[in-house]
Amino acid sequence: MNSNKTIGQIVADDFRTAEIFKNAGIDFCCGGNKTLATACSEINASQTDIENKIAELENAPQMPGTNFKDWDADFLCDYIVNTHHKLELNWLEQLKSYTQKIADVHGQNHPELIQIAGLYLQAYEELIPHFKKEEDVLFPAIRETVKTKTDKYKPIILGAINQMHVEHETAGGIFDEINKLSNGYKVPADGCNTYVVTYKLLQQLEDDIHIHIHMENNILFEKALELVK
Repeated sequence: MNSNKTIGQIVADDFRTAEIFKNAGIDFCCGGNKTLATACSEINASQTDIENKIAELENAPQMPGTNFKDWDADFLCDYIVNTHHKLELNWLEQLKSYTQKIADVHGQNHPELIQIAGLYLQAYEELIPHFKKEEDVLFPAIRETVKTKTDKYKPIILGAINQMHVEHETAGGIFDEINKLSNGYKVPADGCNTYVVTYKLLQQLEDDIHIHIHMENNILFEKALELVK
């Protein structure tokens, strides 16, 4: 393995490695600009163990349709909207009431739920306009650049990508904090069915957001910058 490759590049080259990094507690989306050595050092993980697991993938069949790095930028935009945006918007709406409900019912015994509800509302208010900016500004500029093969939309693309990176860091940080407060989404013994469903959906949302941010930061944005350089 090339030791100079970043985590994001490794996952972009083989999406199956995302599960290895997730299980090791290594951030491959917002933290995707770090090398494996740096990421392992920060959390005291064994670089050799992770490299061995990645090497084992070389002899395993790869699922068709997951080599996102080979997709055109405009197709990636459509895929992100129709897969990640639509799915996450649905979960975001459901969880807005769920997080508040379990905070109201169980907050006295589990005060972390009150913090989680507050953080979740912050994430909700960040992500809804974030998706809209991507769909109304950045993605149309990328599609037009692919179509016209000009740098007419370069200022829009550069400005929007810079803003999206900042917003990704914010969203990623919020869900990292929710994960910690919930002890990795572990439901306590006195948790009701809504508690169970809420934590399950939060975990699914966080996992999907990590993949979503990875696809943008480490694949789509790189392709867009290549188009206008």
